[in-house]
Amino acid sequence: MSITGAVRAKGPRGAISQRVGQLAPSGIRRFFGLVSSLEGVISLGIGEPDFATPWHVTEAAIYSLEKGQTMYTATYGLPQLRHEVARYLEDRYALRYSPDDELLITVGVSQGLDLATRAILDPGDEVIVPDPGYVAYGSCVVLAGGVPLAVPTSQETDFKLEAPQVEARLSDRTKAIIIGYPANPTGAVMAKGELAGIAEIARKHNLLVISDEIYARLVYGMEHTCFATLPGMKERTILLGGFSKAYAMTGWRVGYAAARAEIIEAMSKIHQYAMLCAPIMGQVAAIEALSSGQAAVEEMVAEYDRRRRVIVKGLNDIGLSCFEPKGAFYAFPSVRGTGMSSEQFAERLLLEERVAVIPGSAFGACGEGHVRCCYAASLSDIEEALERMGRFVSRHSPG
Repeated sequence: MSITGAVRAKGPRGAISQRVGQLAPSGIRRFFGLVSSLEGVISLGIGEPDFATPWHVTEAAIYSLEKGQTMYTATYGLPQLRHEVARYLEDRYALRYSPDDELLITVGVSQGLDLATRAILDPGDEVIVPDPGYVAYGSCVVLAGGVPLAVPTSQETDFKLEAPQVEARLSDRTKAIIIGYPANPTGAVMAKGELAGIAEIARKHNLLVISDEIYARLVYGMEHTCFATLPGMKERTILLGGFSKAYAMTGWRVGYAAARAEIIEAMSKIHQYAMLCAPIMGQVAAIEALSSGQAAVEEMVAEYDRRRRVIVKGLNDIGLSCFEPKGAFYAFPSVRGTGMSSEQFAERLLLEERVAVIPGSAFGACGEGHVRCCYAASLSDIEEALERMGRFVSRHSPG
């Protein structure tokens, strides 16, 4: 055997990082793989708008490419985009951030979350995360050397993070709280008074808050409260936002982080080595989205609201108890009445009726007994999916 062959056969000891080794593969991505292998599937699984990016936004990027704008940008992002984000945050929330040193353009909110956790955490630092919650919250904490502390939420309280339970989980190692409202996977929204309780804990215990507000524009029947607007929270909050959901720009991969200058500087250090900058064509598109895309956002939100009402009523009608989500584009019905686990329900529904949903267990232990249904699908697909799900539930209902 050659030297090269011997090395390949044996491999270095401990080749895989322990941090990576302890991570479970994303339950969402696993179901994407199953869906791609089947025909005739109606997908309520992927958290992605079914709308195309507004044409004027796409056209701006095309025009920039025609002009040869295919180069790197500054690590912090295009100055014009940072000024547009600063203007947007001031106009919408009366929050003032310096576009020069308090804003960073990221490759989507997911990268912003990764940068934020790596910038603030030392090995062993603890971070409060909601359960169920977006799959990247706990994983990014682990990859940054931290310890995620899950705080349970439930359908009985509309999946809202409750301040007393948060405070009960704190220790002298707790560094931060991650929140994400409107929430993925539940569609839960916390009102200003409810968020104030989390803010009081952050002040009392000298904690940072990473607030994932990618779904901020997708709120129905109530107003979104930007966490950084709460008293004393701007200096404690790392605000994450982006363009994927409200502007139908998932594949463009552009987001932003807003925080005090020393935190943004720390995040940019990691960004310059790990990513360098967000794609320039995506940044140009984001400038156009912020400056001229608000009418399109309002039209999409109105359509999501229509679909939301259809799917929630439909799920309840077929016997899958579902609280009313107030934001994002997810419903999170209970499947406990079928006697199946969330994973069994999702797998059998996919194989028997060709409807894709995501098992709630992919989002944490408290997601068990639920499935995530994304209503960023056409109304006709939602109605057909509900009909198929009704047959499935009727066929498998105990007794």
